[in-house]
Amino acid sequence: MAALTSQIFPVRSVDLPGGAETIVPGGRHLFPLLPAALAGVRRIGVLGWGPQGRAQALNLRDSLTGSQIPVTVGLRPGSASAHAARAEGFRTDDGTLGDWLSVAASSDLVITLVSDAALAAHHRELFAALRPGTTLGLSHGFLVGHLRQSGADFPDGISVVAVCPKGMGDSLRRLYVQGAQVNGAGINSSVAVHRDHDGRAVERALAWSVGLGAPYTFGTTLDNEYRSDIVGERAVLLGAVHGLVESLYQRFRLAGDDPHTAYERSCENVTGPIARTISADGLAAVRDRLDPAGRHIFDRAYTATYQPALDLIAEIYDEVDSGNELRSVVLAAQRLAKRPMAPISGSPMWAAGPAVRARRAERDLPVEPFTAGAFLAMLTAQVDLLAERGHPWSEIVNESVIEAVDSLLPYMHARDVAYMVDNCSVTARLGARKWGPRFQAACDQIAFPDFDGSGDPDGQLVEAFRKNPVHDALARLAPLRPPVDISI
Repeated sequence: MAALTSQIFPVRSVDLPGGAETIVPGGRHLFPLLPAALAGVRRIGVLGWGPQGRAQALNLRDSLTGSQIPVTVGLRPGSASAHAARAEGFRTDDGTLGDWLSVAASSDLVITLVSDAALAAHHRELFAALRPGTTLGLSHGFLVGHLRQSGADFPDGISVVAVCPKGMGDSLRRLYVQGAQVNGAGINSSVAVHRDHDGRAVERALAWSVGLGAPYTFGTTLDNEYRSDIVGERAVLLGAVHGLVESLYQRFRLAGDDPHTAYERSCENVTGPIARTISADGLAAVRDRLDPAGRHIFDRAYTATYQPALDLIAEIYDEVDSGNELRSVVLAAQRLAKRPMAPISGSPMWAAGPAVRARRAERDLPVEPFTAGAFLAMLTAQVDLLAERGHPWSEIVNESVIEAVDSLLPYMHARDVAYMVDNCSVTARLGARKWGPRFQAACDQIAFPDFDGSGDPDGQLVEAFRKNPVHDALARLAPLRPPVDISI
């Protein structure tokens, strides 16, 4: 979408490398404005009770307390989630819990948060239930890509918007609850208006984002969002992290480390000191705080890993852009109905995690320069690829950096990477399983042998990292992140 505008919420301009972008700052002081922004909405329907469905329904219900706009949860017949929704206060007797199609038919803002595969399979039923004038809300652009690939479109007479929190549902809810103690709340969100049928779509989308507690909301398009989101899941947010730490663990074990030390130098380092340094002080600080010897190792690992990572992320982007990756998710749903995904936590390294986490209080773990160089090479490669493909810098920074270090990596630090990959959305789990081994192979077969055989790092790549526009973009956007830390 173009620059964000609003007659109700404050709008701020932020100077970024690609030019000024407009954002909407959030905060609980804006909750009284929600009814005005939701003018004409008599009911909000939230379809689905996965991590995002639960978090968004609860956040919106809490934010609209005292208004005349109820939030109703819609579930598919026989849903195993009905008991959990009732336990959170959504009930059939007061009309706040019901069949998903009935809820869709009776709501003016319908937020669909069922799985991507289920939505692809059942979107015709949903579309048939929507009344003219309804605003259909998405938190993922997957359906847009699926409709385009199948030659279909949204029905006439409705608006289509998206609000996409840059973090998982558990973080969205936990941070919102923490925000009650300070004037901050949920997770940063992107907002897109795909179709504005009646001139109300922008304000409704912004109200949805503010109601979720987004510290700030930035504009994008649904085309950009689903590309960057699905690419990010398969790359630096999940797939690349999993492949990298598995490869690093095996490398350190072969070099003679015991399992606990190898885990600390690989997984624990990425999710702990490296992530915390980026979150607090930016990407460059990871390199700058190393001693000269450590910086040399960082530079060699960075320059050995950058090009293989960039090539692989470009392949992922093309697979998403072409529709191949979306089709693979739809096809997988048919297999998963008979054969659920097995966990990926069976490799030996994950057995070391509990003991490492148990002894954290005894150790102040330093940044491992080799691990840091390889991880930042992958992260920067994703940043550069998205910039090359024309994504706005606010989206690039949120999707590649802030979501990682403020949401996913802290969760992985508490549980481990394998747990995260085994407990995220089906679309993300499929992507991490498909592409994680590719990143592991790129490390084992290309990046790490190059490191072992090279002398000096590629000075041009190091200089490109030092001068990358992402540092300025992150510095400008970092103050607008959540004002409280996520509890796990």
